[in-house]
Amino acid sequence: MSDDVGTRLRALRTLRGISQRELAKRCGVTHSSLSLIEQGKVSPSVSSLKKILDAIPISVGDFFTMDMESRNQVFYSAEELADVGSGEVIYKLVGANRASRALAFMIETYPPGADTGREMIAHQGEEAGVVLEGEIEITIGPETRLLGPGEAYYFDTNVPHRFRNPGKIPCRLVSCCTPARTF
Repeated sequence: MSDDVGTRLRALRTLRGISQRELAKRCGVTHSSLSLIEQGKVSPSVSSLKKILDAIPISVGDFFTMDMESRNQVFYSAEELADVGSGEVIYKLVGANRASRALAFMIETYPPGADTGREMIAHQGEEAGVVLEGEIEITIGPETRLLGPGEAYYFDTNVPHRFRNPGKIPCRLVSCCTPARTF
């Protein structure tokens, strides 16, 4: 049990952004005692644990029932973003490995002349995005607009749409659509 208490205490303290020395000062327990508890070398008494947890603050009950593990990956390096694009268009999907993903958040790259296809596409949901660099021509229903850096869009995806880069440089944009699509 002392291993579990120490591991949970260290994780909670770190999660709250409190240093070991600061927590020791707040609760009146020596820094060395707190260190030994977190290492699982000493098991605190219930009253000592309550004193430590009061300084965080969290109740003893919440401390033991709180889910300390992140079940899904939270941070992604550039190399971990899955390319779910087709043809020349690159769609770097954030969180592709999350089973319960509720949205598709992507960095899209359209080389000069690339597009989503001659046929307009439509699907259930909404989509929004902002152009980071280059230009993108977006057709939504009967409307067409050329967007540049800093310009954005937001539309219902059940309206037929198409994306095309008519420029001479690649276009990069960040987009999000719901519900999450399987690519």
